[in-house]
Amino acid sequence: MDGLKSECLDGFRLDEVDGFVGILSIAVGRRNWTFAGSDVGGHRAAALYTLIETCKLNEVDPRAWLADILARLPEHPAKRLAELLPWNWKALRDEQAAA
Repeated sequence: MDGLKSECLDGFRLDEVDGFVGILSIAVGRRNWTFAGSDVGGHRAAALYTLIETCKLNEVDPRAWLADILARLPEHPAKRLAELLPWNWKALRDEQAAA
């Protein structure tokens, strides 16, 4: 039982805490999201927040990632879009930095 307690924080597992923190920032601004303009705007905002939180969970600076992929996207081949996902992008940047 002591091992289980060490993996918990006030009743939450540690991996749940990170998810909670990510959701908290969205919940705090919930009232603002009612002004997305339309259902389509709400869906776009949700997609963008998903990408930003994915960056944070993969220890990627969302601003640097977004600036880089927006600059590269027009010339990037569609069949290689997976390279631009935050976890792949970080690995590629780490390889380039090490070289």
